[in-house]
Amino acid sequence: MFTGLVERIGSLKEIVVEGEARRLVIEVDDDQFLHDVQRGESISVSGVCLTVIEFTGRTFEAVAVEETMRRTTLGLKATGARVNLERAMLASARYGGHIVQGHVDGMATITGVRSEGEGWWVTFEPPFDLMRYIVQKGSICVDGISLTVANVAYSRFSVALIPHTREVTTAGEWETGVHVNLETDVIAKYVERLTQWSALASPLANVA
Repeated sequence: MFTGLVERIGSLKEIVVEGEARRLVIEVDDDQFLHDVQRGESISVSGVCLTVIEFTGRTFEAVAVEETMRRTTLGLKATGARVNLERAMLASARYGGHIVQGHVDGMATITGVRSEGEGWWVTFEPPFDLMRYIVQKGSICVDGISLTVANVAYSRFSVALIPHTREVTTAGEWETGVHVNLETDVIAKYVERLTQWSALASPLANVA
């Protein structure tokens, strides 16, 4: 599990084709980020939970299977692309973001970026079926970044970025037309599922 607080920016050093899957070699310009990493550990790569299979001082390798390549922006990235990185949260750490699983729901398209005072207003258009999970002032994870929804319209939503977020994440590279990974609030999805199940299990639902 993650918090959506990006720790480092890495880059795709190498992409190796393995059938329908891809072996990704990711490099981070920091000797300390991977100092105690273990094989089998999860790392969020631009919001995608990947499993470390090999590592060196500044690089680690992970395999993205066909489903991951199809559902996320990892299938669109080329060698040299920058990615947001976050290692799994510690139980003893402060919980500064929100519950992020690294299970991407789909890709959104940036439809607008404009400056506003010291910050930036960014608007996204996600797959329409995800809009029901997105609420004003709720949490949303975009490319592994925990953000607060500033505004919600019929088929779009917006966030307000502070300068710090643009400086320490790939949000500084966002522009109109860019695709990003989106993970909605897992609590909303559980509430929806429990409500559906409750309705199906209701005695009235079984009345002919």
